[in-house]
Amino acid sequence: MYDALLEAAEKRPQHEAVVTAEERLTYSQLLERAARFAALLLDSGVQRGDRVVLYMDNQAATVVCIYGTWLAGAVVTVVNPQTKQDKLSYILADAGAAFLVYDEQLARFAEPSLSCASLLGSAVNGADLAERLATTQPAEPQFTNPLDLAALIYTSGSTGNPKGVMLSHQNMVFTCGSLVEYLRLDSSDRIMNVLPLAFDYGLYQLFMAVQLGATLVLERNFSFPMNTLKRISEEQVTVFPGVPTVFASLVSLQKRDPRQLTSVRTVTNTAAHLPDDFVPTIRSLFPAGLIFKMYGLTECKRVCYLEPELVDSKPGSVGKAIPGTEVFLIDDHGRQVTSGEGILHVRGPHVMLGYWNLPEQTAAMLKPGRLPYERILCTQDRFRIDDDGFLFFEGRSDDIIKSRGEKVSPTEVENALHAIQGVREAVVIGEPDELLGEAVVAYIVPEPGVQLDERSLRREALSLLEGFMVPARFHFLDELPRTATGKVHRRGLTAGSA
Repeated sequence: MYDALLEAAEKRPQHEAVVTAEERLTYSQLLERAARFAALLLDSGVQRGDRVVLYMDNQAATVVCIYGTWLAGAVVTVVNPQTKQDKLSYILADAGAAFLVYDEQLARFAEPSLSCASLLGSAVNGADLAERLATTQPAEPQFTNPLDLAALIYTSGSTGNPKGVMLSHQNMVFTCGSLVEYLRLDSSDRIMNVLPLAFDYGLYQLFMAVQLGATLVLERNFSFPMNTLKRISEEQVTVFPGVPTVFASLVSLQKRDPRQLTSVRTVTNTAAHLPDDFVPTIRSLFPAGLIFKMYGLTECKRVCYLEPELVDSKPGSVGKAIPGTEVFLIDDHGRQVTSGEGILHVRGPHVMLGYWNLPEQTAAMLKPGRLPYERILCTQDRFRIDDDGFLFFEGRSDDIIKSRGEKVSPTEVENALHAIQGVREAVVIGEPDELLGEAVVAYIVPEPGVQLDERSLRREALSLLEGFMVPARFHFLDELPRTATGKVHRRGLTAGSA
């Protein structure tokens, strides 16, 4: 993956690579800092294939560390800064992390986690990173094979513990090439990213920019939408990726304060279905923007996309396979579906290597293909395909909840809720939501004589979970519905049962 940075630094050394509210880095500056970070890793004993964990928010230093990790021949893992101590400790130990970089404001979670990660060798506080880099000589790029592991991206798993999706350099280079092809991007683009770099949708905005020698306009978050609109105008952003909750905020602002952002020519949506009634307002906000509706999952990054010219004629569809790949549906009888419903399967060079240290879960997702040596990704998502070959998402076939574009494990949320004093039983399900895709909804049985309220439960849950995992709604029950065998009857849980 670092080859793209080397090429961009050679061909466009003074072109802006990363722009943040605090600083602007050219490609030559980005490469120099990344090479210094690579030297820091190598001097610390990091070897080819070792895992480097970045517990950082969206900032230029994160970009430097990502590419520096690859220049050192190591594997990168970016962890969401909302992640709390227990989950961080699990990731560090599971990945066998050799090095950790963490933001100063996250020290209260990071530093106690170091003792829990027995395999961890070294760590550096983000506040000290600039000083350390200034006194370190740049390292030469270490040899990397395209088949080498490039990244571990952790995503929620059905057991409650996150799973590390293994992606090779070859996986990621192919994916970048396919994305920039169908999105019609080029080196003149200025791509804004308000999504976490720990989220693969956000991470690939960086990769596409570097692949093209274009510019990434990186925002720390989307907490202040009006500031984002101002930055789009000031930086003449040409590409704006979002999820439905982001677009909902922009639509609300547009209604109160009509404006047009004419520099944006590409608007992308994935992670959750974009409501069709958002499209006219998005068009009025970005009058020159082509709207791409897409579907993907961490295990292969992107699966399909709908050409923007078809957004009106194929409402609700997420299109067809991205360039260089194949998709098909398999019904409950194991037959390929040409028209109708089935589980979506994906074939292509972007399919993950598997889950880190999880052979059984890997086997459940990577199925034998048509050829003796290949494995096909079974997405576990149910789709419908129409007579023209266009795909429509119908729902998941497992218990994982897809909310705000992120996978949420009900077990992980339930474990956190059970740790809250006064909670006797907790069950979490996903309920359809126009903006969130699915809303995380909790059904709570309090301890006898205990009065619980939604506000305090949400506050407690937020101290234990990442924000997107905190239930959007809480319902209180005297008892949970159960099957004849005594198991919780999840399908019997609805808002009406509260």
